[in-house]
Amino acid sequence: MAQRLWRRLVGAGSAGALIASLAGCMAGPDYARPTDVVPVKFKESDHKSAAPGARERWKPISPLDVADRGEWWRVFADGELGKLLAQVEISNQTVAAAAAAYDQSRQLVREGQAGLFPTVTTSYAPSRNRSVSSGSAAYASNVSVATNLNWEIDVWGRIRRTVEADAAAAQVSAADLANAKLSAQIQLAIAYFNLRTSDELLASIESTLVQFRRTRDILKNQYTIGTTSRADFVTADNQVLSTEATALNVGLQRAQYEHAIAVLIGRSPSELSIRKRRWASRTPPAVPAGLPSELLERRPDIAAAERQLQQQNALIGVAIANFYPRISLSPALSFAAAKPWPVTAAHEAWSLAGSATQILFDGGLLDAQHKAAEASYRQAVATYRQTVLTAFQQVEDDVAAIRALSAQVKRLDRAVVEAREAVDVYFNQYRVGTVAFTSVVTAQATLLSSIESALTARQNLFVATVNLIGALGGGWDASRLPAIDALSAIEPPLPVPASALPAALEAAQ
Repeated sequence: MAQRLWRRLVGAGSAGALIASLAGCMAGPDYARPTDVVPVKFKESDHKSAAPGARERWKPISPLDVADRGEWWRVFADGELGKLLAQVEISNQTVAAAAAAYDQSRQLVREGQAGLFPTVTTSYAPSRNRSVSSGSAAYASNVSVATNLNWEIDVWGRIRRTVEADAAAAQVSAADLANAKLSAQIQLAIAYFNLRTSDELLASIESTLVQFRRTRDILKNQYTIGTTSRADFVTADNQVLSTEATALNVGLQRAQYEHAIAVLIGRSPSELSIRKRRWASRTPPAVPAGLPSELLERRPDIAAAERQLQQQNALIGVAIANFYPRISLSPALSFAAAKPWPVTAAHEAWSLAGSATQILFDGGLLDAQHKAAEASYRQAVATYRQTVLTAFQQVEDDVAAIRALSAQVKRLDRAVVEAREAVDVYFNQYRVGTVAFTSVVTAQATLLSSIESALTARQNLFVATVNLIGALGGGWDASRLPAIDALSAIEPPLPVPASALPAALEAAQ
């Protein structure tokens, strides 16, 4: 019966035509993307050594993105890292929550679209009566079937602006989902390279400990036969114990990095074990920063902030539309008859009514809502601009860090080589008695410190490279967002299937 009333009132396809005819009548300002002035180039990338050999590994793909799309981690040429990062999108619980939030936002768009269509209700009221006259009883059966429709005509675009705001909010959720994936991947990559630094440092400490223990054993034998003092032996033994304690601390840090990686891929720390190995590559790839204007298209957080602008802009339209009267139609169709069946056209009754409701006094409520919507838009503009400025800062910081750390690594690697030579020289001099053992200890401590400094600098270089990739969007760009037109496209409503109606109501039709 609901379908019958719908056909009689508007005819097939008339609802969509009516909605389309009102599309040009929408209260509030139409959205225009802000045009911000951005620098022509990044300050820190304008350096002779900013990104040497950048185009060897990262090649331009499109005007919006100079980095490889998708699996950005391939530039590190580390298969184990790639396997771990691929699991983030599948199992990371923060990403799963963001995906659910995006699905929810899409359903909110559908909720808003439902307001563009009428609400149809159907009632079925059977009754049976008994009456007594002159000592005899009479029975009568009656049935009343009614369908009512309530339809707000979106003359001023209040509902359509709401749908526009919901669709923009869905785009915000989609960008948040991309940002959650990228953030988790960046965190995992950083934890992975920290773990590999620990492996490298542990290997260096174990190699150094071999020398320290050999020296201690030599001094122990010399002390036993009385050719050296106990002080020298105790000093050598203390050096071994201190270095072993350092190795234990590095092992603890490695375990914590491994636990962090497990959580990032959605697993319990007890379920993941990453075997120890040395770095496959000791030098990270060079990453070009590109043009500042491209950054606006490559960062999902910037895309989310920009989409929030359209959402707040549409909500201004909703607030303005509330000043105008709400116009609605309320037709009804009913059948009432007594048995025997069937119900015929003679039992039909219908009505068509319309109404327009205008608020005359609300104590300033609508005006306050309008001004609040405008203030929310200004807040979104400020948030967008701050997000853009922060993105520029992050890129500049990471480019500067990579340049400085690259130079630092070269110098510290050279310092390690010279520290090794110094240990050999002092040890040989000690064996012939030309220097005290404290000189050997000092040289060995300097060597270990140089090794740690060089590895820390290399670790920071890898982390800065990963951070730069994240600051550049990791190969993502705004074209991956679902189109707002597709999200807000009006779909015809689904009627209630006849099988869901009560059998008696079906019979009445």
